Amino acid sequence: MNPRPLLPHIQSPADVKALDEKTLPVLAGEVRQELIRVLSQTGGHLGPNLGVVELTIALHRVFNTPKDKFVFDVSHQGYVHKLLTGRAGRFPTIRQYEGLNGFLLRTESEHDCYGAGHAGTALSAALGMAAARDMLGGKEHVVCVAGDAAFTCGVSFEALNNVSTTTKKLIVVLNDNEWSIAKNVGAVAEYLNRIVANPAYAHLHEKAARFVEWVGGKTARKLAGKVEAGVKNLLAPSVIFEDLGFRYYGPIDGHDLPLLIKTFEFLKTQEEPVILHILTKKGKGYAPALEKPDKFHGLGKFHLDTGDTVPGNTPTYSELLGKTLADFADHNNKIVTITAAMPTGTGLINFAKRHPDRCFDVGIAEGHAALFAAGLAVQGMKPFLAIYSTFMQRAYDMIIHDIALQNLNVALCMDRAGLSGDDGPTHHGLFDIGYLRPVPGIVHMQPKDEEEFADMLWTMANHDGPIAIRYPRGAGTGAKPKAKPKLLEIGKSEVLRHGSRAAIIALGNMVEVALAAADILEKQGVSTAVINARWIKPLDTATIEFFARGCDVVCTMEDHVLPNGFGCSVMEHLADARITTPVVRIGWPDAFIEHGTIPLLRQKHGLTAAAAVEKILSALPAAKALASAKPAA
Repeated sequence: MNPRPLLPHIQSPADVKALDEKTLPVLAGEVRQELIRVLSQTGGHLGPNLGVVELTIALHRVFNTPKDKFVFDVSHQGYVHKLLTGRAGRFPTIRQYEGLNGFLLRTESEHDCYGAGHAGTALSAALGMAAARDMLGGKEHVVCVAGDAAFTCGVSFEALNNVSTTTKKLIVVLNDNEWSIAKNVGAVAEYLNRIVANPAYAHLHEKAARFVEWVGGKTARKLAGKVEAGVKNLLAPSVIFEDLGFRYYGPIDGHDLPLLIKTFEFLKTQEEPVILHILTKKGKGYAPALEKPDKFHGLGKFHLDTGDTVPGNTPTYSELLGKTLADFADHNNKIVTITAAMPTGTGLINFAKRHPDRCFDVGIAEGHAALFAAGLAVQGMKPFLAIYSTFMQRAYDMIIHDIALQNLNVALCMDRAGLSGDDGPTHHGLFDIGYLRPVPGIVHMQPKDEEEFADMLWTMANHDGPIAIRYPRGAGTGAKPKAKPKLLEIGKSEVLRHGSRAAIIALGNMVEVALAAADILEKQGVSTAVINARWIKPLDTATIEFFARGCDVVCTMEDHVLPNGFGCSVMEHLADARITTPVVRIGWPDAFIEHGTIPLLRQKHGLTAAAAVEKILSALPAAKALASAKPAA
């Protein structure tokens, strides 16, 4: 007879504390099975969560949220935390519309003290919480959980630099699994590996468990000082943390629950900043995830028995990027590519296979990536910097100050531009038009399909100066690129249909929606032009003016927020040209858009052909009234 399951009865961290410690490994097993079962149906960040099961149980066993604060870097590994804080019943809704978010949200639970979705933010946020606690006379614990990859972020080091002068009490858990999304790279990863690989640690690792078992309180602190003095001389690699003002402990087995619990009980007594270095396995408990950690970092639905996902029949924009640039690089030795810890996600893995010496993965360091690209360009190379739109925001200063100001020959490839669906507001790429529009000298574009995407990449490869392209997640229309791409005239749009009453100027993946809207309008007797804008900057002002002067209403469509978006640029130009034709805009509202499927969210927020038709028709009567005031063409 199977024992009574534990997880269904965990309604709060108090229930974790009430369990007999001998049953905690059983709970860990049930949590893993629930993660695998649910995420096979919903998709999500499976590997990272399988790796932190014991860690999260131990944290909730020892500390008391919401009074104590857990700050998870990125927070994509917060699923276990959700399961233990009263959300197990809703867990099958994760990443589904109106269900649990795939990251932590302060509005979702009192146990989520800090929301996140980007890497490297936890140390600074946790330090701010600790400083506020100290000023307010609080006694709560602040625990920061950061993966080893987060320590490649410059902002993490900025936080580390300030800890010793800001607070006397902070617990940092360095979760070392050797992976961020791809295999970790760079000197920091090598540094942590040297700590782990040092032969002396094999002996000390065995001693660590016994140490925390039989010492405590003042005795522990006194002995810890003696041990630390000897260990520091023996194991120089840990000195960097000590020099930054932390007491360093570890590395210890991050899957040893009793050891984790005893260690946290010890660390919570310490009146100084401490770092606990734990070793975990990303994907632990599920063989396919262990074999392919990068694939199972974050994925869609998969088959439970094999871990296989259903491959798409149409190549994604990301896949096309890597393959197309690799083709160009076959004949141009100046082309290089750069990614920030996402060679697979950005498709540059396809480039790296053919040109490994010209593909650079700099880790989670977008600002450095942009500066690195600038340095390459100064020396005559042609760098293509492939970073998700939501993460390119982190390099904004470098785009302005280092790339655009110096007119450097850098190509910005902004993947996942537009809605990112189930990942939600931290990952939607809805702001890049707005943040690049004001930058002098930059060229910015978006393709309507894969064929035009290849043409735009070829145009970028042959352009001298800063140039950017935005493209959506996943596949497009299925249009196959030609064997030989063509150069596009910068600033020249494509007229797909002529019309006399309405003109729809659509950008990128909204062209399909524009054509569907035009079909509806034509059936209602409204002659409608459709223009594939192509260029965000510079605008095709001649074409825009031609249709604005000749039609009764102009409609812009974009997969971007409306404030400071493509539609704004069209309205601004028409206002400057004193053309009074009404402009209606289709795009995302001035809000952070929730998670959910793209069709559902488009329907809810009015990014559909029907919504465009309604807006255009409502503007036509007003357009007639203004016709007499319209300047002659």
